[in-house]
Amino acid sequence: MEYAYFLGCTIPFRLNHYDLSTRKVAQALGIKLVDIPGASCCGLQIESVLYNGWLASSAYNICKAEEMGLDMVVLCNGCHTSLIKANKTLKDKKHLRDEINEILKTVDLEFKGKIEIKHFVTMLVQDYGIDKIKNKIKKQFDGLNVGAHDGCHFLKPSDYIRFDDPEMPKHLDELIELTGAKSVKYKDRLRCCGGPLLSVNEDLATKLAREKLANFKEAGVNCIITICPFCNIMYDSQQLKIKEVHGETYDIPSLLYPQLLGLSLGVDSAELGLDQNAVPTDSVLEFLK
Repeated sequence: MEYAYFLGCTIPFRLNHYDLSTRKVAQALGIKLVDIPGASCCGLQIESVLYNGWLASSAYNICKAEEMGLDMVVLCNGCHTSLIKANKTLKDKKHLRDEINEILKTVDLEFKGKIEIKHFVTMLVQDYGIDKIKNKIKKQFDGLNVGAHDGCHFLKPSDYIRFDDPEMPKHLDELIELTGAKSVKYKDRLRCCGGPLLSVNEDLATKLAREKLANFKEAGVNCIITICPFCNIMYDSQQLKIKEVHGETYDIPSLLYPQLLGLSLGVDSAELGLDQNAVPTDSVLEFLK
């Protein structure tokens, strides 16, 4: 199995451990991730103000993967939605495809609509398979209660994503429980982490994160599992800022899913970048048998 690997902007600059742990998990599972030469921003941030600019930005990266002849795997939930929407829009609407291809012509590219876009989690479920992962597990967590946070852009807009039930998601829970951990129910699972608001209204973003963290704590989770860089930032590094500013202590480690899976696959914690998590993860390792 081989995929064009798209990192987006945030992960290389702020969450290197997401990339690191994903590469280690892919290696352990025998999945080849190939970096996309010259990859750029997906354009999500400008969709509402410069629609064709957004389409051209996403299409540029899709074209790069098309040149490689590989479907694309994405880690960032925002990039995931942006690229899927652009891919479907340009496949379905010839007039827009023609307009965007005129723009792409300036960099010697042409959108052809030959590939599919998948989140790393989507690929694990749909392409690799739950049972196949199960056969690779070497260590199990015993008694670890996990709060799963899917993130908004992993589930919606459901007309484009069509992977999991947007109101009652289950696939991330299934992947978590492969490791022996228990994905527990908690209040307002589908509520946003606040990440998209962080740069424009930090107070509101922090309020949303505090509410979610309180719900995790009330449910008695030992750690949070995220699959989105922004969600992880809100629950990990922002958790320390919330403690500093608001005096609220949660001390709930927030791991990225490949870090959790990697531990069960027998990958050393240092190789998964656990030392890069803001909230210490030692308490999670105590549950690994």
